[in-house]
Amino acid sequence: MPAVPQPAPTPQEPVDHPELLQLGTALETDEPCLRADAARNRARLLEAAARLVAERGAGGVTMEAVAAEACVGKGTVFRRFGDRTGLLTALLDHSEKKFQAAFLSGPPPLGPGAPPVERLRAFGRAMLRRSSDELELQLAAEPGAGRRFTSPPRRVHHRHVTVLLRQIVPGADCELLSHTLMGQLDPALVHHLTRQSGMPLARLEDAWVDLVDRVTGTAAGG
Repeated sequence: MPAVPQPAPTPQEPVDHPELLQLGTALETDEPCLRADAARNRARLLEAAARLVAERGAGGVTMEAVAAEACVGKGTVFRRFGDRTGLLTALLDHSEKKFQAAFLSGPPPLGPGAPPVERLRAFGRAMLRRSSDELELQLAAEPGAGRRFTSPPRRVHHRHVTVLLRQIVPGADCELLSHTLMGQLDPALVHHLTRQSGMPLARLEDAWVDLVDRVTGTAAGG
C-alpha cells in the first residue's frame, strides 16, 4: 500500500466502488487458498478471541489467552496472526467488510438509491453505532499516527464521504471537508463522549446530522 493516499475522485466518479478493501495483514493474503482445516482453525481462533473480548474487553486479550481459550499452542496463534495487533485487526476485518458492503451496495439510505445528503447522514449514524458496539476493539486496533489516515478502511471511508460531498456541495474543498466531518466519528472521541462524559449515543447521532446539514446547507428531510 502506498504511503500517500490516492488522489480524490472526480465529481463524475460513481459513488459506489465494486471492490472492498480488506484489512487483513500480509499473513492473511492467502486466505482464499487456505485448506479447509486451516480455515476452520482460523475461525476457531477468532471465535475464541471474540469470546475473550466480550468477557474481558480488548485490553484483556493476549496471544497466550487466545491460545488457552482455543486449546492450541501459543505458536499456532502467532503463526496465524503475527502479533496481537494482527489478531485484533482480523477480528475487525469481518465487521469492516460488512460495513463497506452496506454503504457501497446495500439498501438505502446507507446504500445507493437515496439522495447523497441522506446517505451522508446515514453513513455517520451507522459509523457511530458501529463504534459504540466495537469501541474497545477499535481503540485497541487503532493505527499509530503515521498510518491513521492511510489505513485501508480510513481511505475507503474518506473516499466515500468525499464523493458524496462532491455531489452535494461541488464548489467546496470536499477532500479536506471530508476529513473535518470524519473527525466527529473518531473512535477515541466516541469513547470520550460516551464512556467518559456519559453522553447518550443518540446525542452524537443528532449532532452528526446537524453538522452535515450545516456544512451542506441542507435541512433534515431535505
